[in-house]
Amino acid sequence: MLDGFLALYIFMLAAFTGYEVIARVPVILHTPLMSGSNFIHGIVVIGAMIALGRAESPLEITIGFVGVLLGAGNAVGGYVVTGRMLEMFRASREKRS
Repeated sequence: MLDGFLALYIFMLAAFTGYEVIARVPVILHTPLMSGSNFIHGIVVIGAMIALGRAESPLEITIGFVGVLLGAGNAVGGYVVTGRMLEMFRASREKRS
């Protein structure tokens, strides 16, 4: 039972810390910050795949699958937003020339 409470405590602490860190980032830095953290999403996907590969019960398989799905969606979304941001800068450079 202590392991469950410890995991919940770590999750809540990580969520609170993440919210506080991101809330203090200026709006202009959100997209570069997200594009710079895309590699972290890749690590999350790899970890979720390892957890899914070791899953035995249907609940573990479901949680692992959802973890892979959400991690992959987050990584792809980060790259899409970064690509759109870079397109905005390319368009402004072409207009100046």
